[in-house]
Amino acid sequence: MKVSRNWLNNFFDTPLPDATALADALTFHAFEIDGIEIVRPTRSNTEDQILDVKVTPNRGHDCLSHRGIAKELSAILKLPFVHDPFQNPARLNLAEKTDAISVVLEDPSLSPRYIAGYIKGVKVGPSPDWLKHSLESIGQRSINNIVDATNFVMFNTGQPLHAFDAGKLTQKDGKFLIVVRKARAGEKLLALDGKEYALADSMLVIAEGNKDLPTGQAGEPVGIAGVKGGTPAGITQATTDIIIESANFSGVSVRKTSQALKLRTDASARFEQVISPELAAYGMQNVVEIILAIACPEQSRRAGEGLIGYADVYPTPQAESRVSVSVEKVNRILGTELAGAEVADAFARLQFAYKEEGGVFDVAIPFERLDITIPEDLVEEVGRIVGYDKVPTTSLPPSAAAVEINQNFYTAEHVRQELTAMGYSEVFTSVFADRGEIAVLNKVDSVRPYLRANLTDGLNEALKKNIPNKDLLGLKEVKLFEIGTVWKDGREETMAGIVTEKEKEQEEPLSMHAPKEAAAKYEDLPLSQAERFKPFSKYPYIVRDIAMWTPEDMDSDDAFTIISDEAGKLLVRCTLFDEFKKEEKTSLAFRLVFQSFDRTLTEVEVNAVMEKISAALKQKGFEIR
Repeated sequence: MKVSRNWLNNFFDTPLPDATALADALTFHAFEIDGIEIVRPTRSNTEDQILDVKVTPNRGHDCLSHRGIAKELSAILKLPFVHDPFQNPARLNLAEKTDAISVVLEDPSLSPRYIAGYIKGVKVGPSPDWLKHSLESIGQRSINNIVDATNFVMFNTGQPLHAFDAGKLTQKDGKFLIVVRKARAGEKLLALDGKEYALADSMLVIAEGNKDLPTGQAGEPVGIAGVKGGTPAGITQATTDIIIESANFSGVSVRKTSQALKLRTDASARFEQVISPELAAYGMQNVVEIILAIACPEQSRRAGEGLIGYADVYPTPQAESRVSVSVEKVNRILGTELAGAEVADAFARLQFAYKEEGGVFDVAIPFERLDITIPEDLVEEVGRIVGYDKVPTTSLPPSAAAVEINQNFYTAEHVRQELTAMGYSEVFTSVFADRGEIAVLNKVDSVRPYLRANLTDGLNEALKKNIPNKDLLGLKEVKLFEIGTVWKDGREETMAGIVTEKEKEQEEPLSMHAPKEAAAKYEDLPLSQAERFKPFSKYPYIVRDIAMWTPEDMDSDDAFTIISDEAGKLLVRCTLFDEFKKEEKTSLAFRLVFQSFDRTLTEVEVNAVMEKISAALKQKGFEIR
């Protein structure tokens, strides 16, 4: 998720440190950082630092927002979290009800809460600079003040919102009716992205209940719940009255709908992670404040327009959650010796209200922290806020139980050991193939739509690619093997396959039954002898051979040293491939492979290097043949 440092600063009175320091703080206490980017929004005189934060799935409930990241930084850096949009209970600020809108939830398990806010007399137009710059800094396009306000609040608080043009919805007896229901088979919706989507009866839609469909059924779809709005009620320059949606939808339902339609949005990404239904009220409160400030002229409010009121359907409110943990348990799990005051400090920094008695903390969990349900979750919070660097290193005690043998691993390792001893190199080829028995639902690409039914196709393809690189690899013959899974004859099976240049490929089922003596040999499995790994060049290489008669006081090691010194870094391999004696004279022949990591070498460059090598060898008494 893209996070703006300038945006984060709005939550604090004290300026935040630079993005590098923020990245370090988050990395060691919360989330990894994929990168930092410097941006300057259009027509802005201010630079911004953007962090790409990898929010973990267990924190998608609360941290797919600037507010969530700011609260983390507040706890980690011990900075007062001054400007919290959740500071005042939102339910108290949604007391202004209206009977101009009714909401029906056909299945509350799929839509636990739906708030509709009715605003009249808006003026749709460009957003103010602060709003444009905020969205542009994180890669979002400014659309208009109404849509931008809903997007800003989503990225600010984590609550997705949507605005409907009330003038395009049907009123009956002066009232609007919004129905949240499952789509009917055959229904279609032209979405705001200009594409028409065929809906299945498992998908949740937002429908206007007062408008009959051609089939005679009530409720024309105007949006795909939690995913995308539709054009039938889209905001335009002519819009004057709007209905704001701030709702909560089932994460599973949204994910399945998004996958089926191949339509993933910022809204669906947040609902998929499951967010608190309490968040809907805060999202509504925040977006109404912004819209009234930037899109509702003073004369509209004086004329009795502006906010008309809310309809809030919330059948089963989220219950308060409390979890208890003792200092003893915290220390036992973490392996620390923290005092009660240190545990209390961690909870206070996280803004967790608690009661403590006899070393036991009874903690009130914030509504948005759906990830905290058991004592171990609180232990994790203490550990990461105090800092895992404070946890002492302790060796694990020896296992009292005998080593349990993983027969699959045992057999595969011994097959691997035998084949590598015979000069084979292991490869890993794709499990996707252009033919097979089992087709995959989500194709990797258009030419590999199946799971492989054999290893030999992939091995032969790898063989063809590696044969031209024998000189670079220093091989006389390419011999490959693979241990992997195939899907054939209606079952999944692990196979071992080999292929060489000179022999026909072979493929055998990998026996998963370890012999009786496996226990005795299990601990003797070989460790990797690889000392280091290095990258390879994507540029072509050039091969040269050089043969020479060797002086009496010189040998092949001397010749190798001279060649390496003169060739420099362009020489990536030097192999002695021929040696013989004739009349007490020794002939040596070396194969030299040249390659660059940053360009394609030319014949002229390599010829010049070869001339240097020949001259140096001649100077030492070698006779070039």
